[in-house]
Amino acid sequence: MDRTGQEQVVSGTAADMAGAPAGDARPAAAADPPGTSLAPKGDFATLSKPHLSPILGRYFERSWDHGEGHILYDSAGRGFLDFASGIATTSLGHHHAAVTQAIKDQADKLLHICNALGYLEPVGQLATLLADACPDPLDTVFFANSGAEVVEGALKLARRVTGRPGIIAFRGAFHGRTFGAASITSSSINYRLGYEPLLPSVYLTPFPNVYRYFGDDEEAATTGAMGALRTLLGHEIPASSVAAIIIEPIQGEGGFNPAPASFLRALRALCDENGIMLIADEIQSGVARTGKMWAFEHAGIVPDVVCVAKALANGMPLGAIVSRRELQERWGVGAHGTTFGGNPVSCAAGVAVMNTIAEQGLVANAATRGDELIAALNGLMEQDERIGDVRGRGLMIGVEFVKDRATREPDTETCEALVQACAEQSLLVLNCGTHHNVIRFLPPIDVTADEIARGVELFATALRALPQHADAAGA
Repeated sequence: MDRTGQEQVVSGTAADMAGAPAGDARPAAAADPPGTSLAPKGDFATLSKPHLSPILGRYFERSWDHGEGHILYDSAGRGFLDFASGIATTSLGHHHAAVTQAIKDQADKLLHICNALGYLEPVGQLATLLADACPDPLDTVFFANSGAEVVEGALKLARRVTGRPGIIAFRGAFHGRTFGAASITSSSINYRLGYEPLLPSVYLTPFPNVYRYFGDDEEAATTGAMGALRTLLGHEIPASSVAAIIIEPIQGEGGFNPAPASFLRALRALCDENGIMLIADEIQSGVARTGKMWAFEHAGIVPDVVCVAKALANGMPLGAIVSRRELQERWGVGAHGTTFGGNPVSCAAGVAVMNTIAEQGLVANAATRGDELIAALNGLMEQDERIGDVRGRGLMIGVEFVKDRATREPDTETCEALVQACAEQSLLVLNCGTHHNVIRFLPPIDVTADEIARGVELFATALRALPQHADAAGA
């Protein structure tokens, strides 16, 4: 299919890709910027490390220079097929013509005034497009800067509107790293360690992890997880004290675990029965990623609040809370606010993203290409016992690695080694999961069939090159 303003850049052998030039259209800088005199040319790590905080964990130590289409280039000019997409963010690839032009046009007009001062065209346009892309009655948008910010806002909305204190979230979830978001995050103990006391009146309940805890039985997962939730409501906090239940329809950092449709429907019914707000965290799974505009649509439900970010502006910082208007009216004028949220340049990029998705049929493309990706990865699973499961929807696919298919013991070492091995084959994928043993595939949503085939080929080559034993793979 056509990709506006983007070349077909994936062809030839892995060696060809590894040596791919940066291209005349986007040359590397001719001279080092000020302050780089002590660093070798193109070595941004040496430049950065003396003064950049070491707290941020990094998948790679590579220096990145620019991107073109679905290829990300390092400072040496080597091209990588980008199936990480900035963690589901650059969903239209790099240097996308329509998005880039929208950013330039808005930057030439106005960078910022703060939406509290009045109204701006791209902000109103994007709010309209976003509301139109959501099912009724979701029709009102509050813009922020990031996923964590919109989660924080959604929790505030729920407590203030319901007058209740309790928040229920699911084990293995990732909702962000600010205090409220970290309080409902449990995909890694490191996100919580040393920060207590966290937000009070937060309760965690088991997620219906079909593969790891329920033997691939979706109905058993639904029954088990709903049973645990009802036990929580019967013994720890009454439903009448719960403001909201927040869930990722597909857990992201927790391992790309889709919640069964039957579970989401049961959860919606429970919330309706008890006046509890249902919040869908679509920060990683939303904006056409799963072959529908929103992952909750696979279950045929409508949440009360949707949290959106990441892909909304293809890399520009932007997040959104979407709900029915009555909820935000009850939230109240001045109850929440932001200086930078809904920045006009970010919103202009978001308008271009939403228009491109509609014009190029990218929801359907994500579904079709996702079916091809799952089929190809299932073929690899038949050949390699280290792959325990392939799961996901659309172009949000996880491949779980195990030491033994019978016991399903997580194989963290092989998975982490595979991330690096794929990079050596010029393919970018990342890992996730509570045991870091799941490779996540997040290709751009305008990816082509040829690129899917190429990515799987590079992945298979990297996997075959790893030793079969986990200890050796880790070494």
